[in-house]
Amino acid sequence: MKALRFERKAGRYAAAAVAGRLRAGAGASVGPLSLADVDEPELPDGDWVRLRPLLAGICGSDLATIDGHSSRYFEPIVSFPFTPGHEVVGRLDDGSRAVLIPVLSCVTRGIEPVCAACAAGRTNHCGRIAFGHLEPGLQSGFCESTGGGWSASMVAHTSQLLAVPDALSDEAAVLVEPTACAVHAAHTVAAGGARDTVAVIGAGTLGLLTIAALRAEASVGTLLATAKHPHQKALAASLGADQVVLPRELPRVVRSRTGAFVLDGGQLTDGVDLVVDCVGSEASLTQALQVVAPGGEVLVVGMPGLTSLDLTGLWHRETSLRGCYAYTRPDFEAALALVADAGLERLLSATYPLSRFAEAIDHAANAGARGAVKVAFDLRKVRP
Repeated sequence: MKALRFERKAGRYAAAAVAGRLRAGAGASVGPLSLADVDEPELPDGDWVRLRPLLAGICGSDLATIDGHSSRYFEPIVSFPFTPGHEVVGRLDDGSRAVLIPVLSCVTRGIEPVCAACAAGRTNHCGRIAFGHLEPGLQSGFCESTGGGWSASMVAHTSQLLAVPDALSDEAAVLVEPTACAVHAAHTVAAGGARDTVAVIGAGTLGLLTIAALRAEASVGTLLATAKHPHQKALAASLGADQVVLPRELPRVVRSRTGAFVLDGGQLTDGVDLVVDCVGSEASLTQALQVVAPGGEVLVVGMPGLTSLDLTGLWHRETSLRGCYAYTRPDFEAALALVADAGLERLLSATYPLSRFAEAIDHAANAGARGAVKVAFDLRKVRP
């Protein structure tokens, strides 16, 4: 079958890192990702089925890997060669469609007894992702044993599947996984009670979905957002942001709303209750700490890499910095409803066949500047 495969090739990875610094997405042309004819992944023993991807999204974590920017933290929890793609809507052998829940937890790995996190339904906190009868893998799409969505066929445990209603299009269903990330963030916010003012940094796919999820799943008074491009500003406002500004304007807006003073260096003396960072860069995290109120919280939803941050203000102002990784099954169920109710399929800007993977990755990596949001691979005409 046809599949995109990412192999462990140090020289090509280094070349991708150089190319990716020159232009986002350029690592696809020179790095260890290639289109190949490979065998379908074997079905492991137990409750496993074959899932044939219809659409598979291109995620920020995929782009970081392809451009050689991913953290070395992931090395022991990824197995090579792997087929990327964890944002997947596919068809099962019985003809039904399902969205993939990519987390590879104790149940999927055949580990008994399951860990305390899995027993409580917090599969995203499972720490056994390098053990069991599967090869190591952060999620499906980073695991040699399961395959991934950028192919004609992969395998999934039945616990990883969420049925897609007939009324929901493939184009909408492929948005469910990233929406589940946003819903998980909104559920985390909701658990802390009502928030007077929240700022969302970033208006890419994850930022826009987080705005929609916060409005649907949490109690937020004023919702501020930053966006670089006109189409992002319009979408952020339509999804529930009360005020959308350029990134450089956020400190001024927060200062105006709170009456804060500005210290030398730009630090505000007051700020918003909560900042949700949907970028995860050094610049976005620095800004988040700049505009959050003393005693407030910064929630990191965008996957950060290796960064250098001055955390003195975190200590001095007793700010909480919290990560927000992935999702649980209830997050997916809420995301499925939100995608339909909010018409989130409009965020899917373009699809490509696997044969044009370099173009697709370039489009996804530069989506904002090109007036796009989400880019996906279309596998509906690919046969194993």
